[in-house]
Amino acid sequence: MRKVKWGVLGAARIASEKVIPAMQRGEASEIIALASRDSAKAREAAKRLGIARAHGSYEGLLADPDIEAVYNPLPNELHVPWTVRALEAGKHVLCEKPIALDAKEARELIEARDRSGKLVAEAFMVRHHPQWRRAKELVDNGAIGPVHAIQTFFCYRLLDPSNVRNIPPGGGGLYDIGCYAVLTARYVFGAEPARVVGAMDRDPNFGTDRLFSALIEFPAARHLTFTVGTQLAGHQRVTIAGEAGRIEIAIPFNAPPDRPTKILIDSGADLFGGGAKVEEFPICDQYTLQGDAFSRAILNNAKLAYPIEDAIANMRVIDALFRSAKSGSWETP
Repeated sequence: MRKVKWGVLGAARIASEKVIPAMQRGEASEIIALASRDSAKAREAAKRLGIARAHGSYEGLLADPDIEAVYNPLPNELHVPWTVRALEAGKHVLCEKPIALDAKEARELIEARDRSGKLVAEAFMVRHHPQWRRAKELVDNGAIGPVHAIQTFFCYRLLDPSNVRNIPPGGGGLYDIGCYAVLTARYVFGAEPARVVGAMDRDPNFGTDRLFSALIEFPAARHLTFTVGTQLAGHQRVTIAGEAGRIEIAIPFNAPPDRPTKILIDSGADLFGGGAKVEEFPICDQYTLQGDAFSRAILNNAKLAYPIEDAIANMRVIDALFRSAKSGSWETP
């Protein structure tokens, strides 16, 4: 199989430690270039990661005629500007989440995509992991009866003031990890929220949200409740609750690439696990799967399963949550 030739904008930690190594193991993806605004940094990162070309500017990478697709892991406020420029340069683009700072900004990508004729998508790797696909299959097949509630908890402790996650305007927990809670509930329910209410606590020094909790109401009496935090002990868990059972995903978002993952399906027969069974999934890397899925869409001239319109729908919910935290009232996406 021919591999799609990729270039990477920047040497962000997510790219250097997770996405690039994973895509380098892909069947359909080949990373041939990396760019940084610092030439020396670009050369060092490219050498360390085994990438053949280093560009001393983002413009240089976009002008490279051999690059077919670009991965954009830049800070959140740079997602739309550089994704638009990459599309205009004739490159397909996989952009890190959240796709933008608000839905209005994100809508610029529809016009840029349509003008360029190139693919553009938000990089939510979780939708490619077998554990989430299986959870969705179980829900759709009625294995735990009609599902009415999802509860999500996702926290880490990060106190470094120089980390982009702690710097406005793109930092904070809702942008960084709350977006996963919203996305996976929309994925499992197969629907868009009707209204939301949220509560937020901002760090007085950083100015970013360090704690965000929300209740999101979907049609047909279905609720998502979640809490995300950037200054709590690391933990993540998702519970999908139905009338005839529940599914628990123990490591729902940072699924390890070096060991099997598991989900628990429990009929609720008792409180001691008498009705529980575990399904285990072989070792895989969700970033490899994500990169290859995008590359195959390019190679096959195919439509994306989750085009940029899906990213905008997720962004509308985040916008409504920020409005609710400010107003103290229910808001409609």
